[in-house]
Amino acid sequence: MQTRQGEAAALERVADAATRIERELGKAIVGQERVVREILIAFVAGGHCLLRGVPGLAKTLLIKTLADCVHLRFNRIQFTPDLMPSDIVGAEVIEEDRATGKRVIRFIHGPIFANIILADEINRTPPKTQAALLEAMQEYQVTVNGVRFPLPRPLFVLATQNPIEQEGTYSLPEAQLDRFMFNVVIEYPTADEERRILMMTTTTAVPQVSAVASGEEIELLHTAVREVPAAENVIDFAARLVRATRPGPEAPDFVTKWVRWGAGPRAGQALLLGAKARALLEGRVVAAPEDVAAVALPVLRHRVLVNFEAEADGVDADAIVARLLARVKA
Repeated sequence: MQTRQGEAAALERVADAATRIERELGKAIVGQERVVREILIAFVAGGHCLLRGVPGLAKTLLIKTLADCVHLRFNRIQFTPDLMPSDIVGAEVIEEDRATGKRVIRFIHGPIFANIILADEINRTPPKTQAALLEAMQEYQVTVNGVRFPLPRPLFVLATQNPIEQEGTYSLPEAQLDRFMFNVVIEYPTADEERRILMMTTTTAVPQVSAVASGEEIELLHTAVREVPAAENVIDFAARLVRATRPGPEAPDFVTKWVRWGAGPRAGQALLLGAKARALLEGRVVAAPEDVAAVALPVLRHRVLVNFEAEADGVDADAIVARLLARVKA
């Protein structure tokens, strides 16, 4: 009994750190509570985020403020068609000692060597450069000329995509999309929120955000999320939800009609980790089926690939996930 009480107390302390971060984010970000919560869930769970939204919706400000809240190193990489993999991971250079004339090879770290990375407009760079992020996101290391360089921990990659302009863009391959735990969609603010934004950003006052957590605490958060218990019915609900996205004899009729490829096992892992992180942020130490349902949309919307018939019928992945949540009961 004492052990369980101690574990619960530890989880509550960790959850308090996440709550402090969310409170600090609210000082600089007006509205967008759902977006902030989903990004924070992925952050404390140790995942990465793909953020889709039009320009000017505070995507950069949000991720930079998150870095300020936890006193971690932040780097922004602006993806362009001429960006090379070495511009991200770094490169080896030859240096000559002027006194001795001796030449040595030294590795210059790229911007990926940080804790929080904003990969801005990731779909504007060719696949060769996009793939430079794959090893970093999955294995927390980069390999240059056969030498592996570990990346600092924690590492959180938030990549943005502009849904308006599609000329000159390169769609992310499914294997790389699957590396992102969440696909978060940011919408326009409400009328009241927009008025508050105008009031806050057109004066000399600058919101003061304090660092309320360290990198070590974030690493503890990642561990604590995995220690949150999930009952068999929660695990079963996540598994049934993922399996229902795959066309086949056991899938709902609308999935067979509209879905080309369903989600893989990594989606189930993301559902459970997201549910556990959400439970902590809600002040609970046990994940529930409603936590799985709450994170289903950002987890599945980029893993459910619709076919031409769905596009012709005006049905997107969000609509399919919503119908699945109504069909698959916890």
